[in-house]
Amino acid sequence: MQHLLSAIGLSTNISRRTFLQLAGFSAIGGGLGYSRYSKPKPTVHEQDGLDLPRYVSRPSSAVVVGGGLAGLACAYELAQRGVKVTLLEKSPQLGGKIASWPIKVGEDDFRMEHGFHGFFPQYYNLKSLVSELDITRNFVSLDTYAVVYKDAKYRPEVFRPSNSAFPWNIVDLGISSGNRLNWGLNLTKLAHWKVFREITGFHPERSYGRLDELSVAEWVSNDFPRGLYDLYFLPFAKSSLNAPDVLSAGELMQFFHFYFFGNPEGLAFEGTKQDMGRSLVDPIAASISNCGGRIITDVAVSSVKWDNNCIASIDVERGDRGQDVPFWVERNDLMQVASLPSDRCDFYGAGDDVYALNTNGKEALRLTCTHQGCTVQPGADGHFHCPCHGAEFDGNGKVVRGPAQRDLATFEVKQHAGDRVQLVGSSRTGSTVASNVETLTADYFVFAADVGGVKHLFSLANGEVPAALEAQVNDLAVADPFAVTRLWFDRDFEWEHSYFTSLSGYSLTDSITLYHRIQDDYIEWAKRTGGSVVELHAYCYKEKEFPTQEALLTTFKSELLEIVPELRSANLLHQELVNQKNFAGFPPGSFPNRPGTTTTASNLLFAGDWVKMPFPCGLMERAVSSGLLAANAILQQEGLQRRPVLSVMPEGVLSI
Repeated sequence: MQHLLSAIGLSTNISRRTFLQLAGFSAIGGGLGYSRYSKPKPTVHEQDGLDLPRYVSRPSSAVVVGGGLAGLACAYELAQRGVKVTLLEKSPQLGGKIASWPIKVGEDDFRMEHGFHGFFPQYYNLKSLVSELDITRNFVSLDTYAVVYKDAKYRPEVFRPSNSAFPWNIVDLGISSGNRLNWGLNLTKLAHWKVFREITGFHPERSYGRLDELSVAEWVSNDFPRGLYDLYFLPFAKSSLNAPDVLSAGELMQFFHFYFFGNPEGLAFEGTKQDMGRSLVDPIAASISNCGGRIITDVAVSSVKWDNNCIASIDVERGDRGQDVPFWVERNDLMQVASLPSDRCDFYGAGDDVYALNTNGKEALRLTCTHQGCTVQPGADGHFHCPCHGAEFDGNGKVVRGPAQRDLATFEVKQHAGDRVQLVGSSRTGSTVASNVETLTADYFVFAADVGGVKHLFSLANGEVPAALEAQVNDLAVADPFAVTRLWFDRDFEWEHSYFTSLSGYSLTDSITLYHRIQDDYIEWAKRTGGSVVELHAYCYKEKEFPTQEALLTTFKSELLEIVPELRSANLLHQELVNQKNFAGFPPGSFPNRPGTTTTASNLLFAGDWVKMPFPCGLMERAVSSGLLAANAILQQEGLQRRPVLSVMPEGVLSI
């Protein structure tokens, strides 16, 4: 054995078991059908063995709260099966993190989004919806996907579609990569072999058991191959929308397995020919409506009634969402007011429900943007600015700049009591007029909001909530904020990389997208004007480093000129900024208590990119898959055939 180890370059301090794993590497791969010439088919999760009915035979209803991808997918599948569906969304438009809204650039009309989204080939469930809706024409292949490094010692990595799975995808990467000599992976070192085992041997339980308590930063700090980290781990960790210092190493292994090591499809992907709203969200919504589903946007849940460990009903309000019942809020001393005179106003409430009291202490503004519910921030000009999509309100809450269409809600101060004030809807904006409240009952409820949204839904509980379930929700985390800026210039430039390219090594910028090479509206504009439209994305920046929108924009623009020096002589025609903090966080130690799709409340299901999944998936595919799993749980209770839900193979070849 020692002679054989020496022959293949491994040190003799590796255990016999480890050696046998490595020696059996190709045999295991071949036994699983992994070869250069044939790749494994997608894995079907919990496929029904019986041929069951597909459509309900008795009246059945469901309320889905949250109109992002998870909620849309769930509502779509239920509506297709004859379930009476009501889909609720607090924003004026559907889509959540893939929503789009109209903007004006000079005399031209465009639609802005939360940032470019790539559709990878292993997004089997999302692509199945696209196929069923017959909207494949709405997508365009980007052919390749590049990662470009600021550090000059690393050459760009270029990923392409693949017909090979592990181990051949590693072989192909090694052959094509100009950085293969910089990986720093030495399998004669036991520590490096353990790293290799982890990245190629993901197991949905044991990998988390070994790594979930460690952050990625902690894991890689101990004799980790530096080149692997710089080239792959750092950019791909951040593309999960979680920073390495607060991301579970177990979660990153799941992410890597889904996107590369367990994925036989390669990493090239598609984009949408128009904004995500027109290309994907609108067709799903139309299908829901055509099947009899009810969609209500610009609506707020005001109460969730619990009874006997189940949800009995929810109350919703439309319009200005005023409140004619007095309520108390506590003082907020952490609100950022450094740019305002200290006597301008006081702040109460927290999260996405903050109130600003004027100097006379008799009236308050709810600082919840009427566009998508973000908390607006006070500015030195006396106005309130939305950090998400650029809406602006004057000191009295009147809309100055869209996309918001309604003024901020106003409230009267009824009384003060120490650090608390009691507020009630103000008659100045008609908030005390009989509110448009509707009570919704259903057989099933699906909470498909983001982390902040689902926590808010539990805070509205009327009745006793199962304690363990409430604890699971309270433990959910939100990732560091992300930011997107889209910039219009009066000239084009040469670009040798993919039209969407990941960037690594910059203080803020993590990717660049050339919209004038991808989406039809922008292509037409560029042909007509000779200009270009560039989007920069920061996946998970630290708020202390970039505390203001001005700091974000200044840094984005400065780094763009490093990335594309030709734009130094260009004129900036228009800019948009999206800045939110609502992506799911996956911090160390969060896996065991993370809630799954089904809950201890028999008629409550969860869906979203924050849900614990029973198979590898990520980002948009995670949202869609969770929505379909929630729908399947309802269909199973109704005795119906579940939809086949697909993924890459659930475990790595070397999983132990």
